[in-house]
Amino acid sequence: MNTTVISSGTNYKVVIYTGNHTMLADEPVDKGGKDLGPNPFEYLLSALGSCTVITLQMYVQRKGWEVGQISVELDLLRKESVTSFERKISFSEKLSNEQHERLLQIANACPVHKILTNNIEINTKLNI
Repeated sequence: MNTTVISSGTNYKVVIYTGNHTMLADEPVDKGGKDLGPNPFEYLLSALGSCTVITLQMYVQRKGWEVGQISVELDLLRKESVTSFERKISFSEKLSNEQHERLLQIANACPVHKILTNNIEINTKLNI
């Protein structure tokens, strides 16, 4: 898996190339950007949310459960040295308590959730 991010010449706007996709990221106007795309934290939340929904969709399809639309609302909270994610999952169909409990377990097993809750190591080097 490879992603490349390149500055654009416009203050804080970057172009992201990943797979067959091209995306933009930027900072809001109040931080000196032009708000031309999500900021990096919004992409981080989007990664967790989309992984959660996709993982749940795969599971309910295998089980044959009718859950309706799956919605995940996320927030990133930072206090001093602690960062926490708040994730609220809802389904448009009524589910049993047992289904809710199992789907919570499945959500917590999504690959992005696992990465974010394990030790993370970032190795950075200059390409000279």
